[in-house]
Amino acid sequence: MTKLSPAAQAVLDAYWKSPWDPSLQHEDRYAIAAALRAAADQVVPAEEAMPLNLAHRVRWDSLQSVRSQLLAIAAELKAND
Repeated sequence: MTKLSPAAQAVLDAYWKSPWDPSLQHEDRYAIAAALRAAADQVVPAEEAMPLNLAHRVRWDSLQSVRSQLLAIAAELKAND
């Protein structure tokens, strides 16, 4: 297993602090990743179009950054055994 990014490690640490079954650790990482992808979809739906208004564009850029970070953590947890 390679070293996780600080963000992915923080998510995994929060999970490890909750009650869990060590025999399901691998499968649970997939569940955590799925939950993060669902959260990203709820916060910023993928099909949301970029607004033309500059003030709204700044907010849109910020939300897209949050979405990208959540999806990156999910992908890292799913890929890292």
